[in-house]
Amino acid sequence: MVKSSHQHETRGPFHADQLRPGDPYELSNGHPIHGLPTGSRGGRATNVGGGVLASDPAVQDVGVDIGFSPSPEILRAPDLAVGEMPDEPGWVHGAPPLAVEYADTGQDEAALRIKMQELFAAGTRYVWVVRLTGPRRVEVHQPGLKMRIANPGEQLVAPGILANPVPVEALYDREAANRVIFKNLLERQGYASLDDVRAEGEAHGRAEGEAIGRAEGEALGRIEGEAQGLRRAIVAVLEGRGLPVDNELETALASADDPFVLESTLRQAATGSLADVLAALRA
Repeated sequence: MVKSSHQHETRGPFHADQLRPGDPYELSNGHPIHGLPTGSRGGRATNVGGGVLASDPAVQDVGVDIGFSPSPEILRAPDLAVGEMPDEPGWVHGAPPLAVEYADTGQDEAALRIKMQELFAAGTRYVWVVRLTGPRRVEVHQPGLKMRIANPGEQLVAPGILANPVPVEALYDREAANRVIFKNLLERQGYASLDDVRAEGEAHGRAEGEAIGRAEGEALGRIEGEAQGLRRAIVAVLEGRGLPVDNELETALASADDPFVLESTLRQAATGSLADVLAALRA
């Protein structure tokens, strides 16, 4: 979130390697730009949007306030950056393909324009500016194209960067974000939707029931098959988020056989903690 800056035609004295992580500055043409803390609304929204973008099946990395230095005199830190970011100290060379800025009260519009210009010059393909004041909306900026406005109910796309469209409201509304994250995490595990999870389990259970050779066995097999498919999906989604599936959770999953409870647990697995998942299983 850009707060204050001034454009400088002459090159300033500073280089990016003179700044350290945690310093409250960016650099524009060698001149320091002081960054103020983000307000409550902006910080909450940034966290929500970051989760949505990170869950997209095509996304490798999402960074919050990560410094990008395409040249020694430039250091820019978008609120959210989507792209490849090495797991090592220091600034990222170049610029992210997609940058997201959250604009709230106190936004310096001239500073934001300069920041976008420098990102585009370094290779950024999209900058989404999420407006938190007035009617909620997202400004879509691309180099060489006229800015367009996307309103709630519309979707944002970034071909070649994101696999799935992003509803405007998912960048700031947690409930909308959770729905997108849930769908994205299922897709990461090979399921187009929750219906696919059910269908896989039912097919497996039907096959087991047919092997028994009785109508009752087939019906019970379908139910157990659906439950088993949901259990596998829960584990896959948690592991995809990097959350460990320990013995306590494995035991709770093995004893859960109600598909409705398991569906609720699967939704918790997409966004909640391990404690939330266990609570859903035991509800």
